[in-house]
Amino acid sequence: MEWANQLCENRQFGSKMTDSKYFTTTKKGEIFELKAELNSDKKEKKKEAVKKVIASMTVGKDVSALFPDVVNCMQTDNLELKKLVYLYLMNYAKSQPDMAIMAVNTFVKDCEDANPLIRALAVRTMGCIRVDKITEYLCEPLRKCLKDEDPYVRKTAAVCVAKLHDINAQLVEDQGFLDTLKDLISDSNPMVVANAVAALSEIAESHPNSNLLDLNPQSINKLLTALNECTEWGQIFILDCLANYTPRDDRESQSICERVTPRLSHANSAVVLSAVKVLMKFMEMLPKDLDYYGTLLKKLAPPLVTLLSAEPELQYVALRNINLIVQKRPEILKHEMKVFFVKYNDPIYVKLEKLDIMIRLASQANIAQVLAELKEYATEVDVDFVRKAVRAIGRCAIKVEQSAERCVSTLLDLIQTKVNYVVQEAIVVIKDIFRKYPNKYESVIATLCENLDSLDEPEARAAMIWIVGEYAERIDNADELLESFLEGFHDESTQVQLQLLTAIVKLFLKKPTETQELVQQVLSLATQDSDNPDLRDRGYIYWRLLSTDPVAAKEVVLAEKPLISEETDLIEPTLLEELICHIGTLASVYHKPPSAFVEGSRGVMHKRLPARTGSGESTESPDVGTAAGGSAPEAAPSIIPSQGDLLGDLLNLDMAPPTTTGPPPPNTGMQMGGMDLLGGGLDSLMGDESEPLGGDIGGSPAMGAGFGAAPAVMPASLNAPVGGGLGDLFDLGGGVGMPMGAYIPPKTVWLPAMKAKGLEISGTFARRAGVIQMELILTNKAMSVMTDFAIQFNRNSFGLAPAGPLQVLTPLGPNQTIEVSLPLSTVGPVMKMDPLNNLQVAVKNNIDVFYFSCQYPISMLFVEDGKMERQVFLATWKDIPNDNESQFQIKDCHLNSDAASSKLQGSNIFTIAKRTVEGQDMLYMSIKLSNGIWVLAELRVQAGNPNYTISLKCRAPEVSQCVFQCYEAVLKN
Repeated sequence: MEWANQLCENRQFGSKMTDSKYFTTTKKGEIFELKAELNSDKKEKKKEAVKKVIASMTVGKDVSALFPDVVNCMQTDNLELKKLVYLYLMNYAKSQPDMAIMAVNTFVKDCEDANPLIRALAVRTMGCIRVDKITEYLCEPLRKCLKDEDPYVRKTAAVCVAKLHDINAQLVEDQGFLDTLKDLISDSNPMVVANAVAALSEIAESHPNSNLLDLNPQSINKLLTALNECTEWGQIFILDCLANYTPRDDRESQSICERVTPRLSHANSAVVLSAVKVLMKFMEMLPKDLDYYGTLLKKLAPPLVTLLSAEPELQYVALRNINLIVQKRPEILKHEMKVFFVKYNDPIYVKLEKLDIMIRLASQANIAQVLAELKEYATEVDVDFVRKAVRAIGRCAIKVEQSAERCVSTLLDLIQTKVNYVVQEAIVVIKDIFRKYPNKYESVIATLCENLDSLDEPEARAAMIWIVGEYAERIDNADELLESFLEGFHDESTQVQLQLLTAIVKLFLKKPTETQELVQQVLSLATQDSDNPDLRDRGYIYWRLLSTDPVAAKEVVLAEKPLISEETDLIEPTLLEELICHIGTLASVYHKPPSAFVEGSRGVMHKRLPARTGSGESTESPDVGTAAGGSAPEAAPSIIPSQGDLLGDLLNLDMAPPTTTGPPPPNTGMQMGGMDLLGGGLDSLMGDESEPLGGDIGGSPAMGAGFGAAPAVMPASLNAPVGGGLGDLFDLGGGVGMPMGAYIPPKTVWLPAMKAKGLEISGTFARRAGVIQMELILTNKAMSVMTDFAIQFNRNSFGLAPAGPLQVLTPLGPNQTIEVSLPLSTVGPVMKMDPLNNLQVAVKNNIDVFYFSCQYPISMLFVEDGKMERQVFLATWKDIPNDNESQFQIKDCHLNSDAASSKLQGSNIFTIAKRTVEGQDMLYMSIKLSNGIWVLAELRVQAGNPNYTISLKCRAPEVSQCVFQCYEAVLKN
């Protein structure tokens, strides 16, 4: 708490004697006595009394009854006493707002005191008193302090603006404090500059689209000049601000890097990491053949290495950040392997992180060193660390092919130690090595078989069974080995049972005459005696395959397996880019984007690294969307979370069937109560159609996502004739033709098989009879059966959520494809996404949880009752500010106005009226989204001209770009 920090600061004014005496009193009637002392004429007695009050407040006693008496002590020249009274005031002003007004005059007076310390103290305390009633009285003193001659007062006032903005944002904007803050960026004092940047950054976080920090080359130059003379925290604020800037070209990028590089040698690790963040971002724009690029890579290594000599907690933070840096640019630390070698006294969390980075840096040049270290680690006493070390040896073998033989030899040496958990981990990783290098190291199987009896962990038993089944023709007693596992079949875990079933079927196909009885036994156990549906289904499949077509069975079961990939635990590239932009923050320690763990009303901006450009080429800010008239972005967007990020644990999903078999209820209740998703609906114009449901349904507080009920009556006809009423404005030339079917985008691949262990997901979105459908094609390109499918969405801009479970009723076998239609509702939790129509999806099956993101056409949200009355249309068009109007070009479209109108109506884009002016048809249209947002449009169609002009007006202008993309898609397809 702020007052607690100031309490420590006050110690410098205290006497040399200890203050502990103030905390020892246990007298009764203490409040009464303190009251008397506070009103004493003696200054020393008064000061002692205030100290006792602060001591009582510190240990949690309620001394709010003394508020008027303490406030009376403010009228003093004694700085120590004034500080103590201000501490008290900060703590109790919120509970005594009426009494706090008494202090206003003193604040105003203190803001004009000759002593700059008192002026600063007054303005700092003002910012900490979070009472609406008195904020307006504080504006004038704050304005004076922002222009004070003393830099200490100005820097304190700059922070006060951010605090005041948090209490009453409108007041700060109306009083022009934001403009004053922007002026302070040009201040002559570097600390004032740093605090102004910090304050503006804080305010900008709660208003992501405000563009408060309007950075340009001139302001960047001022920040870089101030950077050299600031305190360390000032430097961090400035560096974080620089990281949000996108240079115009590689020359400017290099210039900034050169001026930031000296910060790498700073003693404070936070400054170092902030500087690394700026350099990592701006390096993206430097050509790799540039000499300076190589120099910068060399300069980045020493500061990162130095961070590892700090205490363990700081080391861990540094290692988590280095892990990201190494994934993005391994060349920075490729010669620094030794610093990541584990020390005997490192805590386990540091050891495990170092081990991870060692594997990422392993290469042919250093593999001998790495293996020697890992072999040493495998003899440690910490079981978790030993397990990870053994796994690391296997990962080295898979990553560096030239080292595979040495790795296998090392693993065999470890198996000879006969340490149970070492042996089991070694067998698991040797299975992976066999998968990566078939027909190369099978000579070690005999050694593995010797340790069969010591295996008691499911993963190790399953790995050993796989090896025996896969190489049964090379093992003389393979049938005996597998039969020994069969004895306790029902006591084994599902993983082992499934592997045992497959292994025995493989053995039978390789040695049919000797193992007929064994295969019948396992098929009987799996099908007749088992309650596990996965096991039973696999058993029946094998049974039918073997009994109907043994040749086909051989092709399926003994098919050649795909090689496993080298690095399976890398962070997904778009997520890695975002995390690089958050180096030095909690996001870089959690390896999750801020949106995954930052709750509350602040909008979270997704950050991206800039695109590399040649000299002189300009780059758009990464947050800027496509320009007007540009085409929609094609690439799948934005951030894809790693497992366990945004979507929670899908493994605990309720897999019960839906309670109703009919279609889900139509999308009712989407009109926002009081405030729509993106700020302002048309409630005043639409009449009181909806009664808001109480409470917020999972939306962000800033979005005011209280859903109301939709109108009960649907329009009788979707193509009602247009007529009457506005003849002075519209020349109504005929009605609108019959609507065509709604536009459905073609299916695209959302999740490639290589990223989802063989599961490929393609899909699209459709709206049929008022119900939004997510149409999926699931293809199994793996060798194993997939079951237990479930799906979940992350919070999104329009509350899209599955209306029921994912209905995959039969197991999905290898090379099988199934089409599934998932009905969606729009009553899920709401969070504004970037882009607006981005949807993050998690799909679970029996193998793993997989994540992908896709973009839905916003036309799926256009509801059937979106035809606005003409009078309301005209009034609304005039009422929406002109600043909210966006204009776009639709090129190469060869439809006449009636055909265009009919086609658009199929997607619930309704023509209100049409008029012709100088040979140009002008269609006036309305659209209503599922959350109650209205979009009004004017479409201009000139005969013989394939280019249309469309103007869109909406109270939530953020949706205009997506609506334009829908117009373009519907008209061109």
